[in-house]
Amino acid sequence: MSVQTDIERKLAEGITAKHLQVINESSNHNVPPGSESHFKVVLVSDDFDGKNLLARHRLVNAILADELQSKIHALALHTYTEGEWRDQNGDAPMSPPCLGGGKKH
Repeated sequence: MSVQTDIERKLAEGITAKHLQVINESSNHNVPPGSESHFKVVLVSDDFDGKNLLARHRLVNAILADELQSKIHALALHTYTEGEWRDQNGDAPMSPPCLGGGKKH
């Protein structure tokens, strides 16, 4: 199982997510091709209601403690309540960025 899949599974099991996106950003760093060491997590959950940013990050870090000790070099966390997400992005989750497709211009 991939590190990204492990992260997705653990967070889905540990937090009641309204939106969960795990992005492998390793290719943006000086690591071998195919690496899984740098990730960005976008997480929207009512579990974050009443929690400050530090408490939210501690919750995620506790769930991913094993991966952070041995597999993950960098983890960017973007944690929101449903209200914060809606205020920032509207009613629907953001679309992923276009990767350019297969067409050459």
